[in-house]
Parts: sequence; C-alpha cells; structure tokens
Amino acid sequence: MNQSYRSDMEHALSPATLSELRRPRLYPAVSVLTPTHRREPDNAQDPVRLRNVVAEARKQLESDPSVTRERRIDVVDQLDRALAEVDLAHTEDGLVIFAAPGEHQVWSLARTVPERVVLSDTFLTRNLVSAQVAERPFWVLSVSSDRVTLWNGGVDRVTEDRTRGFPMERSFENFDAERREQIGDTPSAYRDEDTKHFLRAADTAMTKLLRDDPRPLIITGEPAALSLLDEFAGITRQAVQVPHGGLAHGTPEAVWQAVRPVVDAEARKDADSVARELDTARGRKEFAAGVDEVWQSAREGRIRLLAVEENYRVTVRDDGDHLVPAESGDLDAREDIVDEIVEQCLETGADVRFVPDGSLDDANGIAGVLRY
Repeated sequence: MNQSYRSDMEHALSPATLSELRRPRLYPAVSVLTPTHRREPDNAQDPVRLRNVVAEARKQLESDPSVTRERRIDVVDQLDRALAEVDLAHTEDGLVIFAAPGEHQVWSLARTVPERVVLSDTFLTRNLVSAQVAERPFWVLSVSSDRVTLWNGGVDRVTEDRTRGFPMERSFENFDAERREQIGDTPSAYRDEDTKHFLRAADTAMTKLLRDDPRPLIITGEPAALSLLDEFAGITRQAVQVPHGGLAHGTPEAVWQAVRPVVDAEARKDADSVARELDTARGRKEFAAGVDEVWQSAREGRIRLLAVEENYRVTVRDDGDHLVPAESGDLDAREDIVDEIVEQCLETGADVRFVPDGSLDDANGIAGVLRY
C-alpha cells in the first residue's frame, strides 16, 4: 500500500487514518522526522538535512542484525520512493516519512518536529497528532444548485478535499437547456425538486462524514440554498452559516477570506473559554502547571483539559522522578515532550486546546484541568 505525498491539511488525519497508522507493522517500521522551513534563507538547509536523516535511517537498517536482507531492501526502496515524492518547495514546518515493508507515506506538518530516526514495529505518530490538533481543523461546505464543494480548514487556510464523494456535481443529462438557463443559481432554483434532491444528498453525505470525522462545520451559499438546507434539519443544526454565494466554484483563497472572520471569532471564544476553565480549576485545586507536573498527571490519566501555547516547545530528560531541562542532542533528551503529552492526553480522553502564545505565562506554557 503505497501512499503518495500528502500534507496534513490536504489529507486530514481522520480517526480512521490515525488508527491505520498506529496498527502494528512487520519490523522494521521506520519513522524519519526532520524540521523544514517555509521561507528563504532557512529553507536552503532543508535538502541537506533531509538527505542526511534518510541516510541515517539506511545506516540503521544496514546495522540492525534483526532485519533480513530481503526486508532491508524492501524498506530502503520504500524510503527512496518516499524521498522522491517530497516537494521541498511546498513544505511547512516539519516533515515525517513512514516506511515499512510494502508501504510508505510522507506527511508535511504545520508544526515543527525534532530530527529523529526510529525503527520499531509501529510508526511514531505523536507529532502528527499534535500538529493536527494545533491546526484546529474544521470543515467548510460550499453549496450551490449544481455543485457542492468540501474544504478542509485549518488556522490560516483552506484546501479542497476531493475525497469522500466530493465535490458533488449535479448531472444535467436529459435536462431541458432552456429550463436549466432559467433556473441557474437563483432563488427559484431552490424551489426546483431536482435541486432539493441534490442538496438533500449533500446533507446526507456530510452527515456521514461528521460521524466519521467530527469537526466544527461552516456552510457557505446563497441565502436561498442555506434556507433549503435548514428545511432538512440535518447538518445546519450544528453548523455556522455564511451567506456567501459562488464559493462552490471558488478558489481556496476566496473561501478562506469568506470564512476567516468566523474562524477568528471562534478561536477568540475558545481561548476565553479555556482561560475560564483554568481559573475555575485553580480555585478547586484541580490544576496542573508546567511540563513536569502536567506530564505526571497525563501519565496517570488525570487530565480532563490540556491547554498548550501554540509555539511552546521544551527539551527535557527524565531523571527518574521528574522531567528536568536538557539541551537538544543530550543523551536521553526528549525534544518533543509536548507532543508526547498531547498524544497521551488524547488517548485518555482529554480535551486538548492550543491557545495563543503568552496566554499561559503563569503556567510556563502548558497547563491542565484535572479530573480528580
């Protein structure tokens, strides 16, 4: 199963995708991580760093006596294929390559990762999980009388999602051309029975998607289109509506500009809500602050709500009782401890929120509301 190059925005890390990534593999399942850069001059170093870290992966495969020659050749071939698919002209802040017998995947992340090579019987997924949560993913559904487009949203853009049956386009075969011209995308179009059937099918498809991959939903369209969807009493019950036509045929930038005020308002509301919850937890002595205290509580499954500043990173090592500061590259240094905490909290059912930098100054960048 060969997976082509993907970014975490273009192909979201859905629960089903994450479950597939986490399943055990034949040893060795290789995870290669490297930070990347979006702009010059920093991105000039990316090709060299990427080649070096992949070379390190090959070296570890060569020197591992438990890897058979046949399996080593297979995995090295998968690494080479993955490397050939990387487009460094369009990278973000981190790159993850997964390679195992018979498969490879490449993920570009809008969150930095430490440089690392790991050989195991599972892929290292915590950096993907943390990046996905930090993106605050949402769906945008743009509707019109003849086309319904699905957009994958994050903190600073949307990209079209052309999977799961989208975009949906209405067939006009055997349809009177003069009548089609009369209908167009006008208010009268939404009184047409064929249009109603078309948008009901879109409502049904989106309902299924929200069950499989629940996220906040924004719907854009002409007021008449939104009104018709309201009649179905389906997806609009849990959506924010933006009365803006033309976006089912629009560009990602046009859609982003239309929904950005809603996204920004929701982010502010979310940050305020988290701040209130943290203040209440302090008063009830159900509060953890700082990476060591939060890590201890996360391992015990005690965290109900985790709050992390968007760009908070820290390198630590475990001295046996506590996490203590460490330098990058130190023996036993853990450069992605924040991502470890995020994944651990999600696995124990916690709500994880990323908040603006500076929001948690009094908690050293990371805080938790405890269950008990």
